[in-house]
Amino acid sequence: MVRGKTQMKRIENDTSRQVTFSKRRNGLLKKAFELSVLCDAEVALIIFSPRGKLYEFSSSSINKTVERYQKKVKDLSLCSRGIQDNTQHDKHGTVGIQKKLEHLEISKRKLLGDCLDASSVEELNQIEKQLDRSLTKIRARKNQLFREQIEQLREEEKCLLKENERLREQCGIEERGSTRKDDENEVETELFIGPPERRIP
Repeated sequence: MVRGKTQMKRIENDTSRQVTFSKRRNGLLKKAFELSVLCDAEVALIIFSPRGKLYEFSSSSINKTVERYQKKVKDLSLCSRGIQDNTQHDKHGTVGIQKKLEHLEISKRKLLGDCLDASSVEELNQIEKQLDRSLTKIRARKNQLFREQIEQLREEEKCLLKENERLREQCGIEERGSTRKDDENEVETELFIGPPERRIP
């Protein structure tokens, strides 16, 4: 005869309920013992009967297992609370960063001359002063770059002049405006360029 499937609901008959409790309690205690032995697990089982009678099983000590359980629950609660606090802090930080970004975007637009309709005279004066300070810094930086470029070009000019002088010495060419030693001892020759009839004796 095949056993029917037991419905998971309260057994109304007192005697049947007590018999079922006894059988299942013993089976549960046996399974807890097997689990602790086979898997080397710390198992604690506490059962109160409908009449309030206590049944228990522990692989070590009920008190130690309960203390360990309470400590674990406390640690998990603190960890969960810390995660929630960090999450809230991150949310506040994200909101703060978003507000700063929006403020910077508005300031940028105002510096570019946009969104000035709602600005007061005092705010416009502050923007003007900020732009003046920025222009001063920009001009100073530009002048510094010009000076650096001029200095660099002067150094390049010096190097090129030295190289030019070296090449002239190497080729035996003197600079313009200077007289050669050969010019001092120049010898006249009868060489004449031109037609013979116009030659002057």
